[in-house]
Amino acid sequence: MPDPSPEPVIALSRQPVDNRNIRFSLERGELDLDQLLLLLNRNAFWAQNRRREEMERAVAHSHPVVSAWDGERLIGFGRATSDGVYRAVLWDIVVDHDYRRQGIGRKLVETLISHPHLQSVERIYLFTTHQRGFYERIGFVENPSTTLVLHGRPLEFLIPAAEQEQA
Repeated sequence: MPDPSPEPVIALSRQPVDNRNIRFSLERGELDLDQLLLLLNRNAFWAQNRRREEMERAVAHSHPVVSAWDGERLIGFGRATSDGVYRAVLWDIVVDHDYRRQGIGRKLVETLISHPHLQSVERIYLFTTHQRGFYERIGFVENPSTTLVLHGRPLEFLIPAAEQEQA
């Protein structure tokens, strides 16, 4: 008679990463855009196939920008935009899959929101699809009353730059 006990389940788990050498940087010039695009493509479904020129412009118009490094390898990233007084938005918070659940994402967010440029901002917003619980544990709360989106811009609303300057 065969043994009725089930086959043992072999759990595959990642080896814990030694995060003592993780370094966080606010130096935008240190950022390697090729590594950033690779990090986004591999670890963020919402940022697939972003173009280098667009990310270069997005990073240039963001302040602060924070990156996390394991040696020379970019393993985490986040950025913010703000008027410095009323509103700020966090963008592109991403951590390499091999480094998740070690506090790196939390440190990225905390570094951004504690930056002097954002410290006195009334409200900080972010958009998330699957990580709501993560952000709620940091202190973010749902705010459904402010969710409106304009996808692209209809041509009739575009005003040539020369006309904008005269207005």
